Amino acid sequence: MTATDPRSLLYADGKLDPDEAQALTAETLKNCDDGELYLQHSVSEAFTFDDGRLKTADYSRDAGFGLRGVSGEMTGFAHANDISAAAIKRAGETLQLLDPATGRSSPQPRKSNQRLYTDASPLDAVPFAKKVALLEQIDAAARACDPRVAQVTASLSASWSVIEIVRADGFRATDIRPLVRLNVAVLAEANGRRERGSYGFGGRYLYDKLFEQGELNHAIDEAVRQAMVNLESVDAPAGEMPVLLAPGWPGIILHEAVGHGLEGDFNRKGTSAFSGRIGERVAAPGVTVIDDGSIENRRGSLSIDDEGTPTEETVLIEDGILKGYMQDRLNARLMGVEPTGNGRRQSYQHAPMPRMTNTFMRGGTDDPAELLAGMKNGIFCKSFGGGQVDIVSGRFTFSCTEAYKVEAGKLAAPIKGATLIGDGPSVLKHVTGIGNDMALDEGIGMCGKGGQSVPAGVGQPTLLVGGLTVGGTA
Repeated sequence: MTATDPRSLLYADGKLDPDEAQALTAETLKNCDDGELYLQHSVSEAFTFDDGRLKTADYSRDAGFGLRGVSGEMTGFAHANDISAAAIKRAGETLQLLDPATGRSSPQPRKSNQRLYTDASPLDAVPFAKKVALLEQIDAAARACDPRVAQVTASLSASWSVIEIVRADGFRATDIRPLVRLNVAVLAEANGRRERGSYGFGGRYLYDKLFEQGELNHAIDEAVRQAMVNLESVDAPAGEMPVLLAPGWPGIILHEAVGHGLEGDFNRKGTSAFSGRIGERVAAPGVTVIDDGSIENRRGSLSIDDEGTPTEETVLIEDGILKGYMQDRLNARLMGVEPTGNGRRQSYQHAPMPRMTNTFMRGGTDDPAELLAGMKNGIFCKSFGGGQVDIVSGRFTFSCTEAYKVEAGKLAAPIKGATLIGDGPSVLKHVTGIGNDMALDEGIGMCGKGGQSVPAGVGQPTLLVGGLTVGGTA
């Protein structure tokens, strides 16, 4: 191992070497069904330019390990921010509390040469002054777009993580993960009224794309446009009505209200609305839902998951029929199925669990313009902000950040204060139109579950839902 090898950040002379890590893992986990030593070194930075000046410039480094042993349904886990043989030995004492495994050890993950993103670090390639200058440029350009722009907030962030997974059976896998994101938020003011607009994008690549003038201009224009649209908005109608959902980011509803219910742990425990229903119709004909962590450069993608399993395309619902669940190793073993590459963790301080990667609905055959034209009345939702979801039942409320009335098949006035209320399983059954314009989001999603946050992607085509409850202000 050389000084330029990223793995040298995990193995310091005199503290731990790869052979020692392997031997310690084999000894510590010899009585377990499954488990691993997870090593991680990460660096991150974040800049926020607000109200004409640089408000924050944060930089952090962290390194540590998580040691997990699994016996039956029980998990023992310990972590420390000291990657050393001595610390790993101490952590191993925790795992001695587990009952010895009685079955065969789980087979190791399959080997893979899959590489979905660069190994390079985005933090090193661009100097500090250039990053600040970019945010200054965004601030000036957004204000120049329209005199009604009263405030601009621009943020830039990046992280770079080196991880290695060491198993008792001799398996070892390494992944190097870049991640960047840019966000522009605008506050517009006119006639005593204030409204907001925002736009962001990112993925697993370097800063280069964030500095491309065309990408910057699009982000600024979209944030300003949304704010100006909202300045003209009227009170949203209320009641049950047809709802047309735009492609891309509105797939966040699918992610939150349906996706979590398709994760293996909830289904093994029987707490999901989809538990025990494989082979049954759970959605309207034409609805196909996929989770795919193997898409190049996407925010939710991983070459391998945090247990060493290569990510893949997993068909969850096909033509309305439930086909399977997203699985980590523990739940897959207990349910008698194969892992799907969905074992994820926030960092070395957390044990893995089944999580989504990039979750989306496949496109259909309907022309989006015809779906709109066929609506008598209803609303069109283009973008969403915050929401609340019961991830077991799928019940949700989501607030629209950009939406419009639909009258006689045409877009009418923009509306404010619209909230969609429903539950994911019911929404799937009431889909009456699926556009041919499937799009993934721009790379801004963050998913929370069990106190852990991980980057995730969403997507969908234009969707017509026959009847959704809209909470309005009219």
